[in-house]
Amino acid sequence: MDLVADLPRETAQDPSTLMANAIRALAMDAVQQANSGHPGAPMGMADIAVALWGRHLRHNPTNPQWADRDRFVLSNGHGSMLIYALLHLSGYALSLDDLRAFRQMHSKTPGHPEVGITPGVETTTGPLGQGITNAVGMALAEKLLAAEFNREGHTVVDHRTYAFLGDGCLMEGISHEACALAGAWKLDKLTALYDDNGISIDGQVSPWYVDDARKRFEAYGWNVIGPVDGHDANAVDEALQAAKAHTGQPTLVICKTNIGHGSPNRAGTAKAHGEALGHDEIALTRAKLGWSHEPFVIPDEAYAAWDAKERGAAVQAEWQQRFDAYAAAFPELAAEFQRRMAGELPANFAQTAVDAAIAAHEKAETVATRKASQIALEAFTKALPELLGGSADLTGSNLTNTSSTPALRFDEDGKPNGGRHINYGVREFGMAAIMNGVALHGGYIPYGGTFLTFSDYSRNAIRMAALMKTRVVHVFTHDSIGLGEDGPTHQSVEHAASLRLIPNLDVWRPADTAETAVAWSCALLNKTRPSALLLSRQNLPYLPKAGLDEIAKGAYVLAEPSEVGLKKKAQAVIVATGSEVALALNAQQQLAVAGIAVRVVSVPSTTTFDRQSRAYKTSVLPEGLPRIAVEAGVTDFWWKYGCAAVVGIDTYGESAPAGVLFKHFGFTAENVAATVRAVLGKK
Repeated sequence: MDLVADLPRETAQDPSTLMANAIRALAMDAVQQANSGHPGAPMGMADIAVALWGRHLRHNPTNPQWADRDRFVLSNGHGSMLIYALLHLSGYALSLDDLRAFRQMHSKTPGHPEVGITPGVETTTGPLGQGITNAVGMALAEKLLAAEFNREGHTVVDHRTYAFLGDGCLMEGISHEACALAGAWKLDKLTALYDDNGISIDGQVSPWYVDDARKRFEAYGWNVIGPVDGHDANAVDEALQAAKAHTGQPTLVICKTNIGHGSPNRAGTAKAHGEALGHDEIALTRAKLGWSHEPFVIPDEAYAAWDAKERGAAVQAEWQQRFDAYAAAFPELAAEFQRRMAGELPANFAQTAVDAAIAAHEKAETVATRKASQIALEAFTKALPELLGGSADLTGSNLTNTSSTPALRFDEDGKPNGGRHINYGVREFGMAAIMNGVALHGGYIPYGGTFLTFSDYSRNAIRMAALMKTRVVHVFTHDSIGLGEDGPTHQSVEHAASLRLIPNLDVWRPADTAETAVAWSCALLNKTRPSALLLSRQNLPYLPKAGLDEIAKGAYVLAEPSEVGLKKKAQAVIVATGSEVALALNAQQQLAVAGIAVRVVSVPSTTTFDRQSRAYKTSVLPEGLPRIAVEAGVTDFWWKYGCAAVVGIDTYGESAPAGVLFKHFGFTAENVAATVRAVLGKK
């Protein structure tokens, strides 16, 4: 039986159709070869991609990191073969062999786009809604950098951010958080193209997704265009031209499409979403599209139509000419821009960090570590104009604002006021993913605050920051039952341990002002890791210490038995973090009265300590010496250190004053001392 004999063939294809069909062919071939993936979105959005990538996107395939390139985000990242096809066809260093290796081990074409793996991919997408939120962060960074660096007659920051997104992105609540902020911030260089195909994994979305996207985005303050025919590249082109001409608002272009477009039996069905089409259906699709080429074979005329290398080089060269003129007129500004975009800290930052830690040590203040964080930020935000702060409606509690970071505001024309502290509103998840976008764009180091218990809202964006190796700092205050009367809904018990489980995330729970200053400096120095700072609401005493050098190693010996008058070797080690370190010192003193010698180790960052050499770790936690951990959180985490006992809390908290709670849950010097005695077999 001839499967294709009776199907109509499209023989005369205009360049746009040829370009779109090249995407469709590569998508269905790669997914079929992997027998895994999502062909439907690339096939349905191919014409939209032709309009954007073929006619509007300013990019240079030979230099994917060019500073003033347009940013493109595939928020519906399951359709990754769309961006891989676009990168290959337009001239990036992504070969046909790379496409053949789609979804295979160590390939440049993983199942979802990953920044740092594939040249031209701006952010890792797949968790729906986060891509468009990253795009909001990128557009914000562009707008703020333009206001900061451009001068009359010299425009060096002038690019747009584009995002493709689908129904799933709009169903995720984070898209509401981010898109509402984009409207408030008047991000008119942000354009989102919505693939409105009405299909998700479970089928037709109409029973469970009835949002009116136009009204929704108009309510956010967006300019909305469409619906337009998403299979008409000229119609999409016109919409993009209108979006570029529109000022004062971001733009949503609603594109009506048919998922799996071109497939005779799978188009418009859920099966096109996440399954290979199958050899027979691919043959039928090739015939319907008039695509007679073998798998992974692209005709020269399609490559010629797509090739963006010459155009991209010219666009970058024109920008470079403008930047050279800018550098001649404003050499200091140009050097600062280049430093910022490279993610390098100022040459004097190391001294700034040392000075902040020494100042904290000399003042020896008794303050909450959230206040210690603000004290450190005063020094760092003054020294680092790239620090862009914020809070999810808790500025007065998180203490993330400083004298150098007034509130960011936009006037009626959308012009920013130069502020560097963002009021994100009650949008923890949106804040976290926007910060990822800001960091990925370059030029700023974002930080944002909320209560530690609400890190659960932010968690997947924190995980994405760790996966992408972005320098983002999360300020989490009210870090334990010590916040008191708000009760168990707000009291963090499992959150410190939970965050420490995220690979490549540095978690700091400092015990005093010096440890907090060091935590901040380590977070800022680390270009390839996000950091989470877990800070107390209640005041903590300054802990006397011999020096500051070893704090940055994540754990250090704070007090030997000699510190409390015992001239004998330690019989045990008390390991503590944050607010419990002072408790450990008090227990050490009580034990010394009974002649029991213990060492106290402060562990501001277990994640940092775990990366130290075996020799250093053994010097801090000697083998054969019993270890007792003390932390106002779940106990399970601490057993990995070979502890003989853990003083912790494996239930939720209670609503009561902090002092009452600590006593109720056994966080007293007497209980810690009794636990040490029990481990040593002493009454």
